Amino acid sequence: MFSFLWEGCAVASFLSLTFMLLLHILDVCMSESHQTEIKCPESCFCSESVDGGLVVRCSDMNLIAVPHGLPNTTRHLYLDNNLLLTIPSDSFIGLPLLFKLDLSHNRLVHLEPGAVRDQADSLSSLYLSFNLLETLDPEAFGDVRAQNNLSHNPWLCDCRLQLAVPQLLFDPSSLAEVVCNTSEPEELGAQGMPFILVAIELDFCTELRSTTDVAMLITMFGWFTMVISYLVNYVRHNQEDAIHHLEYLKSLPNRQGRIEESLTLTTWL
Repeated sequence: MFSFLWEGCAVASFLSLTFMLLLHILDVCMSESHQTEIKCPESCFCSESVDGGLVVRCSDMNLIAVPHGLPNTTRHLYLDNNLLLTIPSDSFIGLPLLFKLDLSHNRLVHLEPGAVRDQADSLSSLYLSFNLLETLDPEAFGDVRAQNNLSHNPWLCDCRLQLAVPQLLFDPSSLAEVVCNTSEPEELGAQGMPFILVAIELDFCTELRSTTDVAMLITMFGWFTMVISYLVNYVRHNQEDAIHHLEYLKSLPNRQGRIEESLTLTTWL
C-alpha cells in the first residue's frame, strides 16, 4: 500500500513539473515571437498605441538620419530633438499606418520630393517647427493632406513660398508663427512679419504676374481660404473674452439706472 502511494505521488510530481516546464517554454516562445514581430530600432523605444499600431519614440537620440527598420505598424513616430538635416524620399516607405509624424526641433534645411508621399492616406499631423527651413517644395508632400506646423523656421518669403503655402493644410494656431526672416525682393520689407499677413497685402510674384494669371488666381483663393481659417481660429480663442465684454456692455444701462435712482433718493432725503 505504501509503495503504491509513493509511486502515485512520484507520478503526480513528475506531471506537475512537466506541466510547469511546458508553460515556461510557451511563455518564452510567445515573448520571443512578440519581440521578433515588433523589431524596434536600437535608437528608439516602441510601445502599443491606444488607437492601434505602435508608438515609436526616437526623440533626443542625436540622430543624423531617420532610423532604418521602423515597424510597418508604426502609428505615431517621434523624431524630434535630433540632428536631422534632410528627409530623403525613401525615409518612410513601408509605413502605411503612420498617423502622426514629429520632426520638430531638428536642423532640417530640405525635404526631398516625395518625402512623405506614401502617407497620403494616413498622415494627419506633421510637425516641422523649430527647424532651419527657408523654403518649401510642395512635391515633398505629394497628396498628403495632413495639418502642418511650420512655425519658427527662418523663412525666405518670396514668390516660391507664396505659391507653395496655399497648397498645404496648416494647423491654424501656428499660422501667426510662420514669420519672414528675409524677403525677396528685399524692398517689400516683410522681415519679421507673419507670412500669412504680408502675403495678402504684398505681391512677391510681380514679374510672373503677366504670364501666370490663372495660377495666381488659384493661389489667391488658397490664401483667402487660409485667412478665413486663421480668423475662425482666432475668434474661437477669443470667444470667451468677447462674451464677457458683451455681457458688460449689456449691463451698462442697468447700472446707469441704478445710479439715477440713488441720486433721486439722495435728493429726496
